[in-house]
Amino acid sequence: MADGDTRQRRAFIGSFTAAGGPGIVTAAMHPGTGALTVLSSEDGVPDPSYLALSADGDTLYTVSETADGAVAAYRVTGDKPEPVGPPVPVGGSGPTHLSLFAGHLLTANYGSGSVTAVPLRADGTLAPAASGVLRHTGSGPHTPRQQGPHAHQVQPDPSGRWAVSVDLGTDSVRVCTLTDGSLDVHREIALRPGSGPRHLAFHPRGSYAYVLNELTPTVTVCRWDAADGSLKPLAETSVLARQPAGDAYPSGIVASSDGRFVWTATRGEDVVSTFAVQGEELKLVGTVTCGGHWPRALTAADGFLYAANERSGDVTWFTVDPDSGLPRPGGLIEVTAASCVVIG
Repeated sequence: MADGDTRQRRAFIGSFTAAGGPGIVTAAMHPGTGALTVLSSEDGVPDPSYLALSADGDTLYTVSETADGAVAAYRVTGDKPEPVGPPVPVGGSGPTHLSLFAGHLLTANYGSGSVTAVPLRADGTLAPAASGVLRHTGSGPHTPRQQGPHAHQVQPDPSGRWAVSVDLGTDSVRVCTLTDGSLDVHREIALRPGSGPRHLAFHPRGSYAYVLNELTPTVTVCRWDAADGSLKPLAETSVLARQPAGDAYPSGIVASSDGRFVWTATRGEDVVSTFAVQGEELKLVGTVTCGGHWPRALTAADGFLYAANERSGDVTWFTVDPDSGLPRPGGLIEVTAASCVVIG
């Protein structure tokens, strides 16, 4: 959102159209309660499962999480996203995440185990991806989930110098550079075999990174050094207060803007866990129900948390207690096959 813009804050919600989702949903966000009110939906791109906003908030980018993966751009200056140009192929299958970095749109392509850099024009529209595809290699001990690489997330570090990709299939995090549209691996950091890292959240001061593991319900605390692009694992902590009775697949992780808390979402157990940041350690404060089933992503904004609950088909919101960090249930809206929430 540009300087001086007085528009009400909005939420953009991705969903899986293949499972009956409405595509991209736009909702108004109430500033006092965090409550969402649906304004519109747009289904021009199949399976827009993950979204990202431009720095000025005027352009929304989405993946198309299909076998022939693509990305698309929308103007969001009104209440309904307006397509800007055609979707652009990413040269990889099943893109699950995207972010903006150094004049490019980066995608993590789960199916093909690769990361793509799509150039952005000066007006924020997409240019052809050309040859900016970095293919991961490797595997892990967990079958069948780790028979090959599965890039699940890619994002810039807080310094803006490095692109960091998280690969569930290879139990590793890659720190990359981007030069003339080409991604290159600067360093690959191995995590515990079989952990299945899915997403990473940086501490706002940039000194730590928290890696959420999907195949074991844990989070790995790492020290991050932006000077040389190095990540050092320090400790691994359970995201649950007890041994899970059934499925437990962590999905989303986010750090508070003041760096005091970290929250995770876990599918199957269907909970949001709250951690207090204590130096190099995370202390589990407690867990609360996500208010739905199969929370695929977690978002924090303005003292509120939002969970996109894929299988129950809704987005729930919570008010965060400023002292304990624990979320308090607020309400929900129905969004079939909801997959992510972005606040702009």
